[in-house]
Amino acid sequence: MSFFKPTFRHPEAPKNSLGLTSRAYEGGISTLCAGCGHDSISAAIIQAVWGLNIEPHRVAKMSGIGCSSKSPNYFLNKAHGFNSVHGRMPSVTTGANVANRELLYIGVSGDGDTASIGMGQFAHVIRRNLNMSYIVENNGCYGLTKGQDSATADEGSKSKKGTINPFEAIDLVALALELGATFVARSFSGDKQQLVPLLKAAMSHKGFALIDVISPCVTFNNHAGSTKSYDYTREHVQAGAVVDFVPHAQEITLDQIKGSTQQVELHNGDSVRLSKLDDDYDPTNRQHAIQVLHEHKANDKLLTGLIYLEPESENFHEMLNVPDTPLNKLEQSVLCPGASILDEINEGLR
Repeated sequence: MSFFKPTFRHPEAPKNSLGLTSRAYEGGISTLCAGCGHDSISAAIIQAVWGLNIEPHRVAKMSGIGCSSKSPNYFLNKAHGFNSVHGRMPSVTTGANVANRELLYIGVSGDGDTASIGMGQFAHVIRRNLNMSYIVENNGCYGLTKGQDSATADEGSKSKKGTINPFEAIDLVALALELGATFVARSFSGDKQQLVPLLKAAMSHKGFALIDVISPCVTFNNHAGSTKSYDYTREHVQAGAVVDFVPHAQEITLDQIKGSTQQVELHNGDSVRLSKLDDDYDPTNRQHAIQVLHEHKANDKLLTGLIYLEPESENFHEMLNVPDTPLNKLEQSVLCPGASILDEINEGLR
């Protein structure tokens, strides 16, 4: 059950270039546990889409099953939405994307929905480089079913019941890099300053964009011994590349940040400015990104920020030579050109 927020807002609330306040991008009142990291992610998504000046009805928010997959109800209530079967969000998103490529697709999943039952679909949506932002709300447990360890729970971490996890964790960021993802990032739900520009960059990327967000479960996985708790994450996080997203045609400004800075152009004319904390780190080098990721893991550190970006890549629609006009807008004469055209196609295959 969801409850809707009161309609009153401050009359001088800031507006984007569409004349909309953030109120137009909100959803229902969250029924998740108070303090859940997922709610912080929803707030960041609201701020990112509002800041990109995207009309809410131009967004399709997709999800599977789990606490994370409830959260799309708490943002963009005027957007399209589909809550799919457990682990099947990528295939449903693929079908919707084929039918209407003009929408912005935001997929929200969890560590169980992605790293367990949905692992196969996760791998193939990366391989296809589907145009979507894939957000994993990663808390290392099944919060909807009493806190069992998920596939992303770190080896040696302790559950709320006191049992130690004996299994090696699946690192979704490392997996995405190995599978060829063209945009890979990790963040923390408690770091809105980092998460919002990452979301903006992911939503503007032409292809598959993964953001793995550590999002502590305050009910089942926020205790001493958990490696997905607020305290542990804050103590072990280390930013690899600080992101400043610059929309197209907007004056480029950047506060003075330590380290060197490079600008990477995206397909749509927008750009991402990266302040590298380590001069040797190059987020456009896949092999180096994998190496740095493993080095941080070996030193018990959590690498966050934009970990890898491939500015030039062939996305799903280009691979299949899909027409620019969305399939749901093609006229009958184009979809069914007649028997003579079919005969020509068949003859060419002989």
